[in-house]
Amino acid sequence: MVRTILVVGAGKSTSYLIDYFLERSNEENIHLKIGDIHPENIPDKFTQHPNCTVFSLDIFNEAERKKAVSEASIVVSMLPARLHINVAHDCIEFEKHFITASYVSDQLKELDAVAKEKGLVFMNEIGLDPGIDHMSAMEVIDRIRDAGGKMLLFESFTGGLVAPVSDTNLWNYKFTWNPRNVVLAGQGGAAKFIQEGTYKYIPYQKLFRRTEFMNIEGHGTFEAYANRDSLKYREAYGLQDALTLFRGTMRRVGFSKAWQMFVILGMTDDSYTIENSEGMSYREFVNLFLPYSPTDSVELKMRHYLRIDQDDIRWGKLLELDIFNPDKKIPLKNASPAQMLQHILQDSWTLKEDEKDMIVMYHKFGYLLNGEKKQIDANMVVIGENRAYTAMSKTVGLPVAIATLLILNGKVTTPGVQIPLNKEVYKPILNELKSHGIQFNEYQVPYLGYNPDSVAS
Repeated sequence: MVRTILVVGAGKSTSYLIDYFLERSNEENIHLKIGDIHPENIPDKFTQHPNCTVFSLDIFNEAERKKAVSEASIVVSMLPARLHINVAHDCIEFEKHFITASYVSDQLKELDAVAKEKGLVFMNEIGLDPGIDHMSAMEVIDRIRDAGGKMLLFESFTGGLVAPVSDTNLWNYKFTWNPRNVVLAGQGGAAKFIQEGTYKYIPYQKLFRRTEFMNIEGHGTFEAYANRDSLKYREAYGLQDALTLFRGTMRRVGFSKAWQMFVILGMTDDSYTIENSEGMSYREFVNLFLPYSPTDSVELKMRHYLRIDQDDIRWGKLLELDIFNPDKKIPLKNASPAQMLQHILQDSWTLKEDEKDMIVMYHKFGYLLNGEKKQIDANMVVIGENRAYTAMSKTVGLPVAIATLLILNGKVTTPGVQIPLNKEVYKPILNELKSHGIQFNEYQVPYLGYNPDSVAS
């Protein structure tokens, strides 16, 4: 009997996911159905595959959505996170397993009891970050505990970056995932973490000036700013007694100091709209945030306001964005400053068709074993192929695809709303990811604890 996998949403992170299913469609006896609001954007190699059906699906059309879910054997939602809940409710109604790469929302948590009652696996956070970060961390943490060790420190960092071969701008950065999330990163409350047993908080306006530095062998030096809530997984990871718990986002050194300019100016604000945004020039947009002067140019006002010299690399980064151009226009109506900034950045930071991205993940594990403090550093680097087959798509899509088949084939059976922290989930997925070139290099290093010198003042 043919089993049907329904994939809802076919955005940037689905190329490897779809390939994985179709390459195994004959041996696994599966038919793939892809429902998307814009099916015309899905490549011909998928639409013409004999084991694949592509169709138009508006997830707000309840009848269409329910029909698609009811006919599936298992459902994968690659929609924006806020839209998963509609599909999840249908999966409860029609008793279908449900997989997403997104964070578990409060709405999804409320479905845990009924999912368990119906024996349904609702697997979430099974992409890159969250996803591979959970699984790779738990593999080492469980190994330390199984040997009788006690966790003292855990730090974890992930970055979606441009590969060196395609690094052609002064920011050393291009968009490899949702640009809006990049522009709004760090907002919504102070970042919080624990350092040597003390709770620490970094307000948004200081976030990009408090960075930790790390060296990845063979790939150079990176910086990381704190994630909003490093303590979110303290209990889930079993790290209640750890003295240090810190999670962050990686960038190339110098990015955060430059990004702070936009924060200071207020350009990342998404809380209000600018009435005359449509048709406004890039130069006019910049001038919105600067004091009035009857004599000084926009450029001079900017340098004075930010207190940067003309030979400062940050000034070069601003010029490179063509942000003072009076002829380039913003086509967005009633847009927020953050939306307008995003439009400007996409001009410069969009990957070209043949350009490559890079994923970097770095973990630090400090632990006590037989009375001695020890430390393991682990890192993973993945380089993309091109704009369609990115490292981001690979590291998000493949774990989702592997988990889907494990659940479909009855190899992962624990029901309920969950994330991949159990051995029955992470062991087979991490093992298979190695065959795709996604694996960690581990190094036993002297225990250093949390290095206060690595945090910029």
